[in-house]
Amino acid sequence: MNKSATTKDESPSRLIDARIKELDDWRGETLSHVRALIKQADPKAVEEWKWRGVPVWSHDGIICTGETYKSVVKLTFAKGASLKDPSGLFNSSLEGNTRRATDIHEGDELDEQAFKALVRAAAALNRSAARQVEAHAMSAAVACRSSGEPAAYAEIDLRNLGGLNAAAGSGEAANQHYAAIARIVRDAAESMTPDEANTYMAKHST
Repeated sequence: MNKSATTKDESPSRLIDARIKELDDWRGETLSHVRALIKQADPKAVEEWKWRGVPVWSHDGIICTGETYKSVVKLTFAKGASLKDPSGLFNSSLEGNTRRATDIHEGDELDEQAFKALVRAAAALNRSAARQVEAHAMSAAVACRSSGEPAAYAEIDLRNLGGLNAAAGSGEAANQHYAAIARIVRDAAESMTPDEANTYMAKHST
């Protein structure tokens, strides 16, 4: 079996295991340490493998990535610019409006508590964005039911909102999140009477 086929069949966690073993130096030790800290900070974080070989940790969207280079392990927080960093862990990718990164070099010591606080804050920010998408989903269902359109139209309205990618990123975690809110849309649109939909709209439009 060729390497690409093997990579495709293996779970993200096993691929990350293999990356750590393959590095077999301070970078592998650092990546392993960071991985453990992320799991401690957010036990529900999902491990993913993106962009042909980058470990990713997600919870309702990307928390951070773990890139390894010759002389640095780079931890990039997808929405880092929106996170408070009182300990000053972010020391790279400081120019943009979205991402922030922590570059760890050989011999550097990572402030574990500060890092775990950033992970928890990133997950909380993702959940907040996800809740906004879920609210849009419910609104789509209500509007659909109120107008008497078929329930399937509510899911189409949700897709057209385009908010899911912003809230949940991409990959398996995003797909699962989309499936969950799609069910919310369909269930609400199918079970709610037009009068109930109108009442809901009146209550939540103020």
